[in-house]
Amino acid sequence: MKKRSRAGVSVIAIVGLGFAFVINAWPQSSARTPSADTIQEGKAMPTHASGTFEVKLNPQPSDDKVGDPTIGRMSIDKQFHGDLEGTSKGQMLTAMTDVKGSAGYVAIERITGTLHGRNGTFALQHTGTMQRGAPQLSVTVVPDSGTGQLVGLAGKMEIKIVDGKHFYEFEYTLPAAP
Repeated sequence: MKKRSRAGVSVIAIVGLGFAFVINAWPQSSARTPSADTIQEGKAMPTHASGTFEVKLNPQPSDDKVGDPTIGRMSIDKQFHGDLEGTSKGQMLTAMTDVKGSAGYVAIERITGTLHGRNGTFALQHTGTMQRGAPQLSVTVVPDSGTGQLVGLAGKMEIKIVDGKHFYEFEYTLPAAP
């Protein structure tokens, strides 16, 4: 197996995975906000949030004394704008292979902010793979991770990158405000 430097793994992981989900044409969509229509007889109905975010990924040292050059770890710092206003902090683990365009990552981040006017925190879990250049990404709300006015939050987030700018589309459910 060819040895890679830890910095090389981080750069490859960022470019190969975190930014592999580039879309050439960003679909135009109208922002939908929660309304009385989103709650029927006390039940949470799906709601949509969208916006942009900035992300900073910083390589972190390995806890492994030997150090496997195919495994990388990074801290995540994000700033969200749009229907979700807030910040997040998290951790990412990456795995590289000898096959060009194949890799994987997992990450957990905790978001603190306001989602359509409701304050609180929640956690997102990322699972991403790329098989010979074909990306797959799942970003879901960790069950029961919502706090404050976001207790009961559930949903999935889609991340898109267009011309170097990051966008999110978030389909979620949230119980009616008390």
